[in-house]
Amino acid sequence: MRLLVICSVLICSPLVAHADIYGYTDEAGTLVLSDVKQDNRYALLLQTEIAKNPALALPLVGGRINWANQKRYAALVAQTAQTYQLDEALLHALISTESGYEPGALSKKGAIGLMQVMPGTGKRYGARDLHDPTQNIVAGARYLRDLLRQFNNDLSLALAAYNAGENAVLRYGKRIPPYRETQQYVPRVLALYKKFQAKT
Repeated sequence: MRLLVICSVLICSPLVAHADIYGYTDEAGTLVLSDVKQDNRYALLLQTEIAKNPALALPLVGGRINWANQKRYAALVAQTAQTYQLDEALLHALISTESGYEPGALSKKGAIGLMQVMPGTGKRYGARDLHDPTQNIVAGARYLRDLLRQFNNDLSLALAAYNAGENAVLRYGKRIPPYRETQQYVPRVLALYKKFQAKT
């Protein structure tokens, strides 16, 4: 099933100006997101501190987004998103958060490349070389797609599982684990997601 997420307010102002995320699921099963509570249907999904601390909007690895590389890999991201029925803007948000579009990024925990895929996860999805941008993005996208399916298209839980592992999300009763990095990671990706949607 294709994940459809609609932001009722698309922001063009700086990322840090809007931090909280509200949303509801409509009759068609579509998740509708907004940075303000438009009416009683909207519930506060995530309250973040991005507005107070702009550093939370920076990539986990490297601390900046390489916009030249973002354009360089845009076609690959678009193709992968279409193949695996994901929102292109969501993949851009994930890559921006994970690596800042640096294909050689390596985390302290051993996550590799643009989507910071762990070697075990890469092997699960048939990636032989996670330093290769195509294999990396495909493996990360397939993993994200499977997480969305596992958590019934709950984007927040899928992102938390991408960061902390699906077992951590399950261990805490299908809630975002109380890990500082993960609790910052989810709203960071969602905020960037809205920003990339506003550009399309």
